[in-house]
Amino acid sequence: MGSLSPWHWAILLIVVIVLFGAKRLPDAARSLGKSLRIFKSEVRELQNDTKAQNPPPAAPPTQVSAERVDPPAADGRSA
Repeated sequence: MGSLSPWHWAILLIVVIVLFGAKRLPDAARSLGKSLRIFKSEVRELQNDTKAQNPPPAAPPTQVSAERVDPPAADGRSA
């Protein structure tokens, strides 16, 4: 019940050709392709505009200590 058999696809194709006619199908496919290209370019521009307007926040600067810290002596005495 999940997928269509080749016969189902053939019948569907015949119905589409009868409804729309063989002459109008290439024009419909061409206009659908143009619409998808325009949609994709607009989505890409919208994403680029959003990234440009909202740059990621910069990490706050961290201070590095410059003093030397020696580890404690192994026998418990300090140096």
